[in-house]
Amino acid sequence: MVAIPSTLPDYSYFQGRMELSLLDYIAFIGFLLLVIGVSLWQSRKEEDTADYFLAGRGLAWWAIGLSLIASNISTEHFVGMAGQGFKEGIGMAIASYEWIAALALVIVAFFFLPRFLKAGIYTMPEYLEYRYSRPVRTLMSGLMLLFYVSITMSVVLHLGAKPLTTIFGLETNTGIWLIGLIAGAYTIYGGLKAVVWSDIIQATALLLGGAVITVLALQEVGGWTVFTEQAGGRLDAVLPADHDTYPWYTIFIGGMWIPNLFYWGLNQFITQRTLGAKSIREGQRGVLFGATLKLIIPLIVVLPGIAAFILYADQIPLLENPDGTTRPDVDAAFPILLKNLLPTGLTGLMLAALFGAVVSTLDSLLNSASTLFTLDFYKTYIKPQASADRLVLVGRITTGVLILFACLWAPVIGSLESGGFYEFIQLYWGYVQPGILAVFLLGFAWKRVTSSAAIVGILTNIPVYWFLLKQYPNAPFLNHMGISFLVVIVVMIIVSLLGKEPEPMKLPENDSAHTDPGPMPMSLKLWAALIVLATAALYIYFS
Repeated sequence: MVAIPSTLPDYSYFQGRMELSLLDYIAFIGFLLLVIGVSLWQSRKEEDTADYFLAGRGLAWWAIGLSLIASNISTEHFVGMAGQGFKEGIGMAIASYEWIAALALVIVAFFFLPRFLKAGIYTMPEYLEYRYSRPVRTLMSGLMLLFYVSITMSVVLHLGAKPLTTIFGLETNTGIWLIGLIAGAYTIYGGLKAVVWSDIIQATALLLGGAVITVLALQEVGGWTVFTEQAGGRLDAVLPADHDTYPWYTIFIGGMWIPNLFYWGLNQFITQRTLGAKSIREGQRGVLFGATLKLIIPLIVVLPGIAAFILYADQIPLLENPDGTTRPDVDAAFPILLKNLLPTGLTGLMLAALFGAVVSTLDSLLNSASTLFTLDFYKTYIKPQASADRLVLVGRITTGVLILFACLWAPVIGSLESGGFYEFIQLYWGYVQPGILAVFLLGFAWKRVTSSAAIVGILTNIPVYWFLLKQYPNAPFLNHMGISFLVVIVVMIIVSLLGKEPEPMKLPENDSAHTDPGPMPMSLKLWAALIVLATAALYIYFS
C-alpha cells in the first residue's frame, strides 16, 4: 500500500481545543447514516459471485474513479500528508506520491487493465495461475492475505479509533470495534457494490471538503501571491539528489515507481473495482478519472498544510525528542486548520468524512481479502464445484471472521509499533511489492519465463530487501525497493534460462464486451496525454 511515511497522527490536540456543537454532532451522525443507507440500498440484490465480488461487472467509469480514490485516501492524506507539507525540508515534495501515481495509473489503464479484463479474472493471483501455474497463484494470494489481515486492517482500525478516542471520549478498543462493526456489516451484506457506493459518497465529501479548506486557508493567508512569498522552500516539489528521503532521481526514475505500479495495477485491494468494470473502455475511463483526481489531491491537502505553517505555527503542539529537544507535531497542522477555519456544522461534516475515509479503506480491504480466500483457496482447493450461492455465503462468513480477527489484533499492533504507522506499512509492503511486480512485468514481456522463476523471484525479494534495510538503514527505502526489483528480475531470467522452456500459456477469454472493445477512442488517448502534460506542468511550476 502506498502510504505517507510519517508518524501516526496524534489527535490529543483536539482535547480541550475543539468544541463540537450539536449541529456538528448531527452532521457527523447524519453523514454516516447516509453512507450506510445508500450502500445497503444499492446492493440489496446480490445474487451470484460476479454480483457480490465484482458488483455484477457493471461499474461505470465515474464510480470506478471515485471508488479508487476513496479506497486510497484516508487520514494519512488529510492529516499525514498535510503535516508533511507543514514540515521543513519536505513540503510539496510529498506530492510525488500522488503525481507519480497519476502516471502509473495511465500505464495501468493502457497496459495492465486490458489483459486482466480480457481474461475475466476475479483476483490478481488468478491471472498468475493462467500465466504460470497454480502454485504461483497460491503464493501471491497467501502473501496478500497475510499482509492485509495481520497488518494493514489492524493498523487501519487502530488509526481510525484515534479521533473517536480523543474527540468523543471513547476508549480505543470501543472505537476499534465500532469502526469494525460498521464496515463489516455492510461489506458482509452488500459486497463490492456496497463498498463502491460508500466510496462514492466518501470521496465526494472529502474532495469537496478539502477544496473548501484550501480556499479558506488561502483567503486567510491573503491570497496566492502572499502565500507563495511566505511558503519559502516548502513549495519545491523537486528535491536535490542528496536528500535523505526523496531525492529527485528516486522519484522520477527510481524506486517510487515500484509501489505505485504495484499498488494501482496489481493490488487486489485497489484493482477489484476495475475488474468490475462494464467493459475495457469503461474501466480505462475510470482509471484515467482516478488519475485526474490524484493530480488534484496535493492541491487540497499539501497546500493547506503549508498554509497552516504560515498561519498557525505558534499553535502547533511540541513533541519531545529522545535527546530532550522538541519538534513541532506536524500532524496537528490539518486539525488546527479545521479548528480555526471551518464554521459550525461543516466541522462535524468534515470529521465524519475523515472517519468515513477510514471505514472506506477498511471495507475495501475486507472485501478484497474475502475475495482472495473464497476464490483462490476455498474454490480452488476445498470445494471446486461450489455453487454461486455457496461462494457468496463463504465470502460473507470470511468477511465476518476477518473483521473479528482484525479487531482483536489491532490493540496488539498498536502496542508493538513505535516508529510511525505509515512508515511501518510502507516498509512492510516492500518485502513483496518488488517481487510481485517483477513477476507480472516479466510475464507480460517474455514468454520464456517459467513458473519456477516466478516462485523463486517472489521469495528472493524477501531476504534481499531485508538485507538492504539492515545494512543501509539510512538510505532512502525507495532505493531498497528499486534494487530489490532489479535483483529479482536478474534471478528470474537466470532461473528461466536454466530451466525447461514452458508450455505456451492459454489465457481464458471473457465475453465480447470485454474482449472486443474496438479501436482505441481518440478521446482516451487525448485524456491520457493531458494527464502526462498536467503532471509535467505541476512539477515545472513547483520546482
